[in-house]
This record gives sequence, structure tokens and C-alpha cells, in this order.
Amino acid sequence: MLDLSFEPPKPKVIAGAKYDWELVIGMEIHAQISTEAKLFSGASTQFGAEPNSNVAFVDAAMPGMLPVINEYCIEQAVRTGLGLKAEINLKSAFDRKNYFYPDLPQGYQISQLYHPLVGEGEVIVDMEPGIARKVRIERIHVEQDAGKSIHDMDPSMSFVDLNRTGVALMEIVSRPDIRGPEEAAAYVVKLRQILRYLGTCDGNMQNGNLRADVNVSVCRPGQYEKYQETQDFSHLGTRCEIKNMNSMRFIQQAIDYEAKRQIAILENGGSVDQETRLYDPDKGETRSMRSKEEAHDYRYFPDPDLLPLEIEQGWVDDIAASLPELPDEKKARFVKDFGLSEYDAGVLTAEVVNSAYFEEVVTACNDGKLAANWVINELFGRLKKEGHDITESPVSPAQLAGIIALIKKGDISGKIGKDVFEILYTEGGDPAQIVEAKCLKQVTDTGAIETAVDEVIAANPAQVEKAKQNPKLAGWFVGQVMKSTGGKANPKAVNDIVAAKLGL
Repeated sequence: MLDLSFEPPKPKVIAGAKYDWELVIGMEIHAQISTEAKLFSGASTQFGAEPNSNVAFVDAAMPGMLPVINEYCIEQAVRTGLGLKAEINLKSAFDRKNYFYPDLPQGYQISQLYHPLVGEGEVIVDMEPGIARKVRIERIHVEQDAGKSIHDMDPSMSFVDLNRTGVALMEIVSRPDIRGPEEAAAYVVKLRQILRYLGTCDGNMQNGNLRADVNVSVCRPGQYEKYQETQDFSHLGTRCEIKNMNSMRFIQQAIDYEAKRQIAILENGGSVDQETRLYDPDKGETRSMRSKEEAHDYRYFPDPDLLPLEIEQGWVDDIAASLPELPDEKKARFVKDFGLSEYDAGVLTAEVVNSAYFEEVVTACNDGKLAANWVINELFGRLKKEGHDITESPVSPAQLAGIIALIKKGDISGKIGKDVFEILYTEGGDPAQIVEAKCLKQVTDTGAIETAVDEVIAANPAQVEKAKQNPKLAGWFVGQVMKSTGGKANPKAVNDIVAAKLGL
């Protein structure tokens, strides 16, 4: 957030039957790297292709096939690390993670355990203006995805689609710095936003391109602070991992249920078993999947088919120089340069396409606050109502800037501007030409406005006396004049003339 100061949010406290408890959450985000080819083969990563059509011999683990690193995947992972202000390790290595499952043809996954490509970084998670959580990134390692088992096509058989096998993933591992369900969802949203700005992952959760494993534990108040002081995990409770979450709403629901489950166990004198669990959204509960594996369970060892990966600092510097302006920097600039509130700047920078649209508008009309108001309230509001996003907007930045320019010039009022916007949205056209063709230009002739005011005052003598007793009622006359002029009278001129005529 740069120069936008913030304080951390208070941790969520859950009242048990006997004690108060606090949540401690760490997350592992699996982000599919945006690339056309897989991590170790030239097979396509296209989503929705016919089952088992995007599979190279190396993906299918055919004998004698050797993996070859896709350099662009490494570049994308480095770009992500730089975007998260993380340390880039010039030397890293790939390991084999051994386990057996039908959708893993090799019988192992090529991953990074001991020497990841990216080290420690951070994400600033905005909760509300002035309130944010700094979540530390422990590491990012690059690995290949597994395939997909399909169980609902036949009552007696399961099928395997290997199209995803070998697709490049970044596993982004956080420290246990998240303290509530809302923070967890906000963290995923912010991380997804950064990845989309960087162009390293499209963040499409419906397609499985961004998935979250959520580690949840509970502790008594005060214990987390002891962990922060010592980095000793014994001060925290036993964690359970909830696998493959692909919905912000389900992430929050799963954390809430799992926390209460663990609290009930502890308050009844039991102990929480470290395990991997799944969330059932239909039942609103988590259920045990398997006991939690440790590194030794997977028998990790260096992959003998891949040499240690060495990259040059100059290459990393070139990638750093090509980074786009990221959300926090853009948000701070919008606040500073355009005088926007932190909230409005946050809305406008939520998606890179939204911020680009706004910048085109503000460049053309040279009024940040008016531009923000029209983009957020009129355009975004209308698009949301119709289920569209900014890429489907029928109103271009130039057209919206044209409306704002007419308002600033005094040719139309804000109310007439909304009428022009409606025409643009449904029919298109040029704002200035629409105003001329439909005779919508604002009446600025004070003589004509004065005549209209005199007529309203003459027709309402009782209301005049009330307004003299209570000046706030002058607004009624303003409304009547605007109505009689079809909303074309200059509102400021009407207010001034009404006040003068009533002697207020």
C-alpha cells in the first residue's frame, strides 16, 4: 500500500462452551502458470480439450522419456516472486515426491522441497480502509500438476483424464499469519489480483487454475503472540488441512466449521489429530480424507533426470524491469494523484482492466473524482446489474469522458448526464451530438430561469411563507423550477435565484 498507512485487524475470537479461542490459518495456493505448454513437455495446456488429447509421451510416463524444463514457466514464477517482493533463489532444484494414484502416471510428482525457486515475500491484504493484514510468504515452488479422476460417468468404473498432467503450477505457501475466515478469503482475492496484474495466472477458480489448501488450527488468546515472539509452533494448536478449495464462500464456511469442530474436541478433553480433510458444501462440514503426511512419507529425493536449476541475476533484473504497476502501487497513486478515497481507489484497481478503463476516462476529462464517481456508480453499477464486466461495456472511456466534459462545461446537469448515459448504453453515439439532437442542453440564461422562479413563487404563496420561516424548504422551489424546465435549468443558478427571491 506504499504510503497508505494501515493497522492490522483484530483476530477473530470464537466463544467455546468453556473458553474463548482464536483462529490461526496458513494457506497453500496452487496457481496454474499462464503458459501455452506444460512444465516439462511441449503438450498444450488448453482447457476443455478432448480427454487425454493434450498428453505428450513424457506426461504419460512412457519409458525412456526425459523431462525438459520450459524456460517460460520459470520466468513466470520469477515474475510472480518479484511481484510478491520475494527473494529469488539463483540456485534451485527439483525433487521427486513419491505417491501412487491413478491420475499420476509416473508414480511421483516433480516438485521442489529442499531448494525452491522463490523464497520469502509478503502480501498486504486489505480488509477495509486503514485496516490490512501483512501475510508473509514462506516460499514459492514450481511443480507439475496431476491428472483428473472422473467418477460420475459410470456406476461401476472410474476414468482418468491426463490433460492436466504436467501442467506447471506455482505452490505459494504462506506463514500462519491469517486470523479469520474473512481474512483468508481476502488473502486469496488479493493474491489472485496480483497474479492477474502480473499475467502469470488467470486466477480462474472454476477451471481449477487457482486452488487453495487451508491449514486451520485454534489456540487460546495470547498464544499466538508467544508464537510470533519465538516462532515456536508449539504455542499453536494442531492444524488440519482442508484440500482443494475453489470458492471464497466455501473457504470461509469450511474454516468456520473446522474451527468449531476442533474447539469442541479440545473442550471435551480430546486432542486434534493432524490430518487432511475435505469440505462438503452440501452438508456444510469437513470430513476426514487421510492422515496428514509429512515430507518423509513421500520419500523425497533429488530428481535424477533434472540438473540443479541455475539462473543469472541479470536475467532476474530484466524481468523485474518489465513488471507492471501492481495493485498497491496503483491504488496509492490513484489516491495521491486523483484525490480519491482509499475505498474508491480499491474498487477501481480491483481488476487491471477496470483501472485501465478509469485511467482512459480521467486522462480525457481531467477530473479524477468525477471520473471515479461515474465509472463506479453509473457504469460498474449498470454492468453488475446485467451480469457483465468492463470488457463487455457498450460505453467506451471516450464516451463516458464526453459526458463528464459536458457536465464540467455546464452544458448539461448531472441528472441530464444520466439520461445521456442511458442513451449511450442502449443506443451508442456521441454525447455532444445526443445533447444537441435531443435538445438536452442546460438552460443557463438567468433571465429565463428567473421567469420560471417567479412563476413558481407566484403560484405558491403559502409555501413562500413557510420557506421564509424555515429556509430549508427553499429546496422545494428548486425542485419545482427544475421540473418546470424539464431538468434543463442550471441547478446552481436556480438555487441562487430562489434564495434571492425569497430573501433567504
